Amino acid sequence: MLTSFDDYPVHQTPLPVANPGTGDRNFYDRYFFNGYDADGELFFAVAMGLYPNRQVADASFSVLRDGVQTSLHTSKQASPERRDTRVGSIAVEVVEPLQRLRVRVDEGDLRADLTFDARSAPIEEPRTLAFNGPRVSMDSTRLTQFGRWSGSITVDGQTIEVRPDRVSGCRDRSWGIRAGLGEPEVNPPGPLPQVYWIWTPLQLADRCILFDSFEYADGRRWHEFGVVWPDQGEPTYMRAVDHDVDWQPGTRRGRQVTLRLEPAGGELLEVRMTPKLRFQMLGLGYLHPEWGHGRWHGGAVSHLERWRVDDLDPLAPQHIHVQQVCDVEVGDERGVGILEQLVIGPHERSGLRDLFDGAP
Repeated sequence: MLTSFDDYPVHQTPLPVANPGTGDRNFYDRYFFNGYDADGELFFAVAMGLYPNRQVADASFSVLRDGVQTSLHTSKQASPERRDTRVGSIAVEVVEPLQRLRVRVDEGDLRADLTFDARSAPIEEPRTLAFNGPRVSMDSTRLTQFGRWSGSITVDGQTIEVRPDRVSGCRDRSWGIRAGLGEPEVNPPGPLPQVYWIWTPLQLADRCILFDSFEYADGRRWHEFGVVWPDQGEPTYMRAVDHDVDWQPGTRRGRQVTLRLEPAGGELLEVRMTPKLRFQMLGLGYLHPEWGHGRWHGGAVSHLERWRVDDLDPLAPQHIHVQQVCDVEVGDERGVGILEQLVIGPHERSGLRDLFDGAP
């Protein structure tokens, strides 16, 4: 099927742009953004995904304030035109590629008009490739970019001004294959699910730090990455990275995390993170039993929901995936950042033994 982008020299396969290079049902192409103030009083996030082999597009916008998280989910049949980045009342506009993007939401009492201006260059993380038995469970590329937000959010008649001197955040773009999209599959019995994922985009006064890691149940790492990106100068990529998590008992989230980043030929950098605000990724559809990514809802639909974060069962499967706003300490430097954790199944050095047991 030909679309307008076929008039540009962007093809990566012999196929038209609308046809992915793989027929895997779990192929996706996704935007993600978050924003937060340093005081830990406001957090918002946006996600928009295209699943061309399922002909579905969906998006979510979620705001956390005063302990209440309000989330909007939208879904529709995907257009073959890749320039279509609106799903219902949620739209993402690339104003200037890799520099400025705009997010708009207009759904009754929930509205937003927000502009993300990049603070850093986009950071290409190493490709992630993982298998569950013989099947590819993840094969994707992601860029992460730090930035600042301006604009406004209106929730229940109250408008919140979003100023770039107070609200920072980051975004990512990822694409490839990620298992678990769409309606649940019925497959032969296989290994129990196991995910140990930590992602920490951190912002200091004059530099940004990014660390991430995937580990097997026995603690071996199958993916790791670390970089320090100064506002002025060249990035420093890490030769080795490590971390320790002090777990909140009875949960699968940290109450303090220490990162260690070792550049080639440089001094070891030790980072301490202390969470102060928790955002449930459920609000963006992650592990959502109804609004999970790539599900077909019969056409153009939207749904608004809200919950008080402290009322949620921390070990319910849909509540495991979180982003926490953290105070960040690096020697005498102070900053703010995000601790994202998704931990499913056993992880020996954390004392986690079952699918969804809590830390001791």
